[in-house]
Amino acid sequence: MKSPITGKEMMLLKEPREMEFRKERVEIIYHFFLCEESGEQFTTTSLDELNMNQVYNQYRDLLNIPFPEEIIRIREKYGASAGKMSEILGFGINGYRQYEAGEMPSSSNAKLIQLAANPKNFLEMVSLCDSLEVKYKKKYIEKAEQLIEENSKNKFNLNLEEYFLGNPLADIYSGYKTPNFDKFSEMVIFFAERMEPFKTKLNKLLFFADFLMFKQSCFSISGVRYKAIQLGPVPSNFNSIYEYLANNQIIDINYTNYPNGYSGEQFKAKKERPFDETKFTEAELQLLEEVSQRFKEVSTTEIIEISHLEEAWKQNQNDKKVISYRFAFELTQI
Repeated sequence: MKSPITGKEMMLLKEPREMEFRKERVEIIYHFFLCEESGEQFTTTSLDELNMNQVYNQYRDLLNIPFPEEIIRIREKYGASAGKMSEILGFGINGYRQYEAGEMPSSSNAKLIQLAANPKNFLEMVSLCDSLEVKYKKKYIEKAEQLIEENSKNKFNLNLEEYFLGNPLADIYSGYKTPNFDKFSEMVIFFAERMEPFKTKLNKLLFFADFLMFKQSCFSISGVRYKAIQLGPVPSNFNSIYEYLANNQIIDINYTNYPNGYSGEQFKAKKERPFDETKFTEAELQLLEEVSQRFKEVSTTEIIEISHLEEAWKQNQNDKKVISYRFAFELTQI
């Protein structure tokens, strides 16, 4: 970006900065351009969005306020319109729709939305809503009862996904996205189709994709959490996840044994199970392609060395804790 004052190119800088929202103060990595000659600071619309997304995300995390995607998912599982959800929860006529679009709910409204996520609570809310037409009340009661029955039968599957991905809530360690097993699986298929990588390289591709998306938008793609091991960043519980995907015919894993006693696991897509791009936004698809092109000709050994140059690995290599997506703002290799 050129300075409006001097016409010269400005440097993009980042610095910790404290900001306030609804009387709560949070520290973000503030992005801005600096005109060195005048000392003036400037931002673009995209930088303003990135800075404010950090503020909003931390505020939601601090006060346990659901993110828009969670708010949408709660409504959709009951087959209700945004208007009907507003009516059931006692919001203004457009309240729920505005929350889905990103407006911040009050703490009290946030609690009501989270309560509605439980079909038993939703069933009671619908039953107590006197303004709801009989046909809609009947429809939502039947749906809630169906979900209650399904949940009681599918406890294993629900617990299995939580076992794979950990805490189901969005936070800084999930890139402020609710962990999404289906989306993560599709990312694995994407790279398997285009690159047929070995497991170690695949782990790095997934890391760079999720963290680069966060760097650009303050949201990851999959919501998966990553740890730093000797060979670089990896998705938490990756071995169990990949084994599950292979056992369920979602991907193929070819095993190669080497003279030194080691074995390699190469991931290949199945013709009958192609990548489903409908689960992703246009920006996410473009980013996946960018990561694919960046590392297409990079060997497994090389991508390990590249990942070791990132602060996300250097600052967490001796720590068994999950890597904060805050390190995404320090990516240098892509």
